[in-house]
Amino acid sequence: MQTLEQFLTTDLEYIVSSLETELPRMAGKKLIITGGGGFLGYYLVHTAMHWNSRVAPEKRIEVTVFENFRRGVPSWLTAFRKELTLVEHDVSRPLPPLGTFHYIIHAAGIASPTYYRKFPLETMDTNINGLRSLLDYALARKQSPEPVEGFLFFSSSEIYGDPPPDQIPTREEYRGNVSCTGPRACYDESKRYGETLCATFARQHDIPVKVARPFNNYGPGLKISDRRVIPDFARDILAGKDIVLLSDGSATRTFCYSADAIIGYYKVLVRGGRGEAYNIGIEKPEISMLQLAEKISSTAGELFGYRGRVIHQQSPEKDYLVDNPNRRCPDITKARKELAFNPTVLVDEGLRRSLIWYHHNNTGEDA
Repeated sequence: MQTLEQFLTTDLEYIVSSLETELPRMAGKKLIITGGGGFLGYYLVHTAMHWNSRVAPEKRIEVTVFENFRRGVPSWLTAFRKELTLVEHDVSRPLPPLGTFHYIIHAAGIASPTYYRKFPLETMDTNINGLRSLLDYALARKQSPEPVEGFLFFSSSEIYGDPPPDQIPTREEYRGNVSCTGPRACYDESKRYGETLCATFARQHDIPVKVARPFNNYGPGLKISDRRVIPDFARDILAGKDIVLLSDGSATRTFCYSADAIIGYYKVLVRGGRGEAYNIGIEKPEISMLQLAEKISSTAGELFGYRGRVIHQQSPEKDYLVDNPNRRCPDITKARKELAFNPTVLVDEGLRRSLIWYHHNNTGEDA
């Protein structure tokens, strides 16, 4: 089995080689990533550091990470202390004085349903107040000699709610079918309002803000304690337990491996249209939760000799399945056409890579 360093190098070479147009445009510029210690921050940061290791000093991207460390201090992030600026800050609070930043990625937030139901107000504050502060910063920099050149807000495929069959695969034009009062509303509706803020700042002030709508991303950086489906399955596998499915397994999703997703996010940041939203995911295969459990079980058998079963149980959380979409599948035609986004890692290979990463990262702090 690959060492963690070999594994990361393989993924990062794939990411950087797929961004041969975008990363050079960021060369020598300053980038801030909020929530850089989280799941998506993992490869967002690693990608910039890998680029920096390959280029001359004047072409390096100067990275600053804002992180509140609610879920612990990631050792992988502190290992980069000499190569980036790490600031402990909760972006739901007023921003400290900021200098010059050419690119902004607002990735801070709580995306796991278990945790955003536990912290609904904090979830909304980060998605709304934190975003507004960063947009105000971008506006204040507009007339400066070095204005913000790109601003990425992470929204969610959850803004679509539970689309009817005729809206699947789901295009960006679909307006959504979302509860504004249910147990998921703190996340879904704050992401929707965040998109409204972005569209308004783009329209009214010509701020170069773009929106990404992730569709079921997974892979390196998604902590084994996150309480989403794939890390839950991985935790069962590595503990030698049966895989527990907390539903009847009929809901379907497409799953986009994080290396592919990160390529998409950098493309949106650098090349996306102002005020535009882009689905970032993969169109196929659309599989049920039961099929996912069976696939990861089979892959774990090949990798580790795993022989557990898939069993069904009921979640202790009474709202676990409330407003849970039956299907989730993106139409990524817009990202393909406008950004040359072309995900290639299908779910079987992505699950294999994920299990290797979890083998090397089999602990994680709960919120």
